[in-house]
Amino acid sequence: MKSQEGVTLISLTVYVIVMAIVIGILAIITTFFYQNVRDANQDIDSITEYTTFNSYFSDEINHDNLKVSKCGSENGQNYIVFSNGVQYTYIPENKGIYRNQVKICRNIEECEFSESIENGKSIITVNFKVKNQERTDTYTLKTN
Repeated sequence: MKSQEGVTLISLTVYVIVMAIVIGILAIITTFFYQNVRDANQDIDSITEYTTFNSYFSDEINHDNLKVSKCGSENGQNYIVFSNGVQYTYIPENKGIYRNQVKICRNIEECEFSESIENGKSIITVNFKVKNQERTDTYTLKTN
């Protein structure tokens, strides 16, 4: 009688086919996973940029007796200057918002500052666009 030890050619072929199917499924799942991670990172980046700007600007607005010295647009750059000397500038060429000379936000598609007076209070409106998400926020200057 012959010995039944070893792997036959048919069983080896079945093993290779099963392994190819398993590897193919893992590759597809991995591709979807990394694509979802990339999409989530893009959403988080836009929220992070908005939150960073909002925290700096809100902190600035809460100073006592702060007034707007200048607000406008020049050479395509939109800016606002406060009485304490702090200036926020949006530079569209590099898609950044600067607080004085320090870049605090990046990849900003659009940012516009405007000021109006309502009931004797200075109201600042900021239109902000990051990755096709637009936000318009209004801030009221604190007066004592």
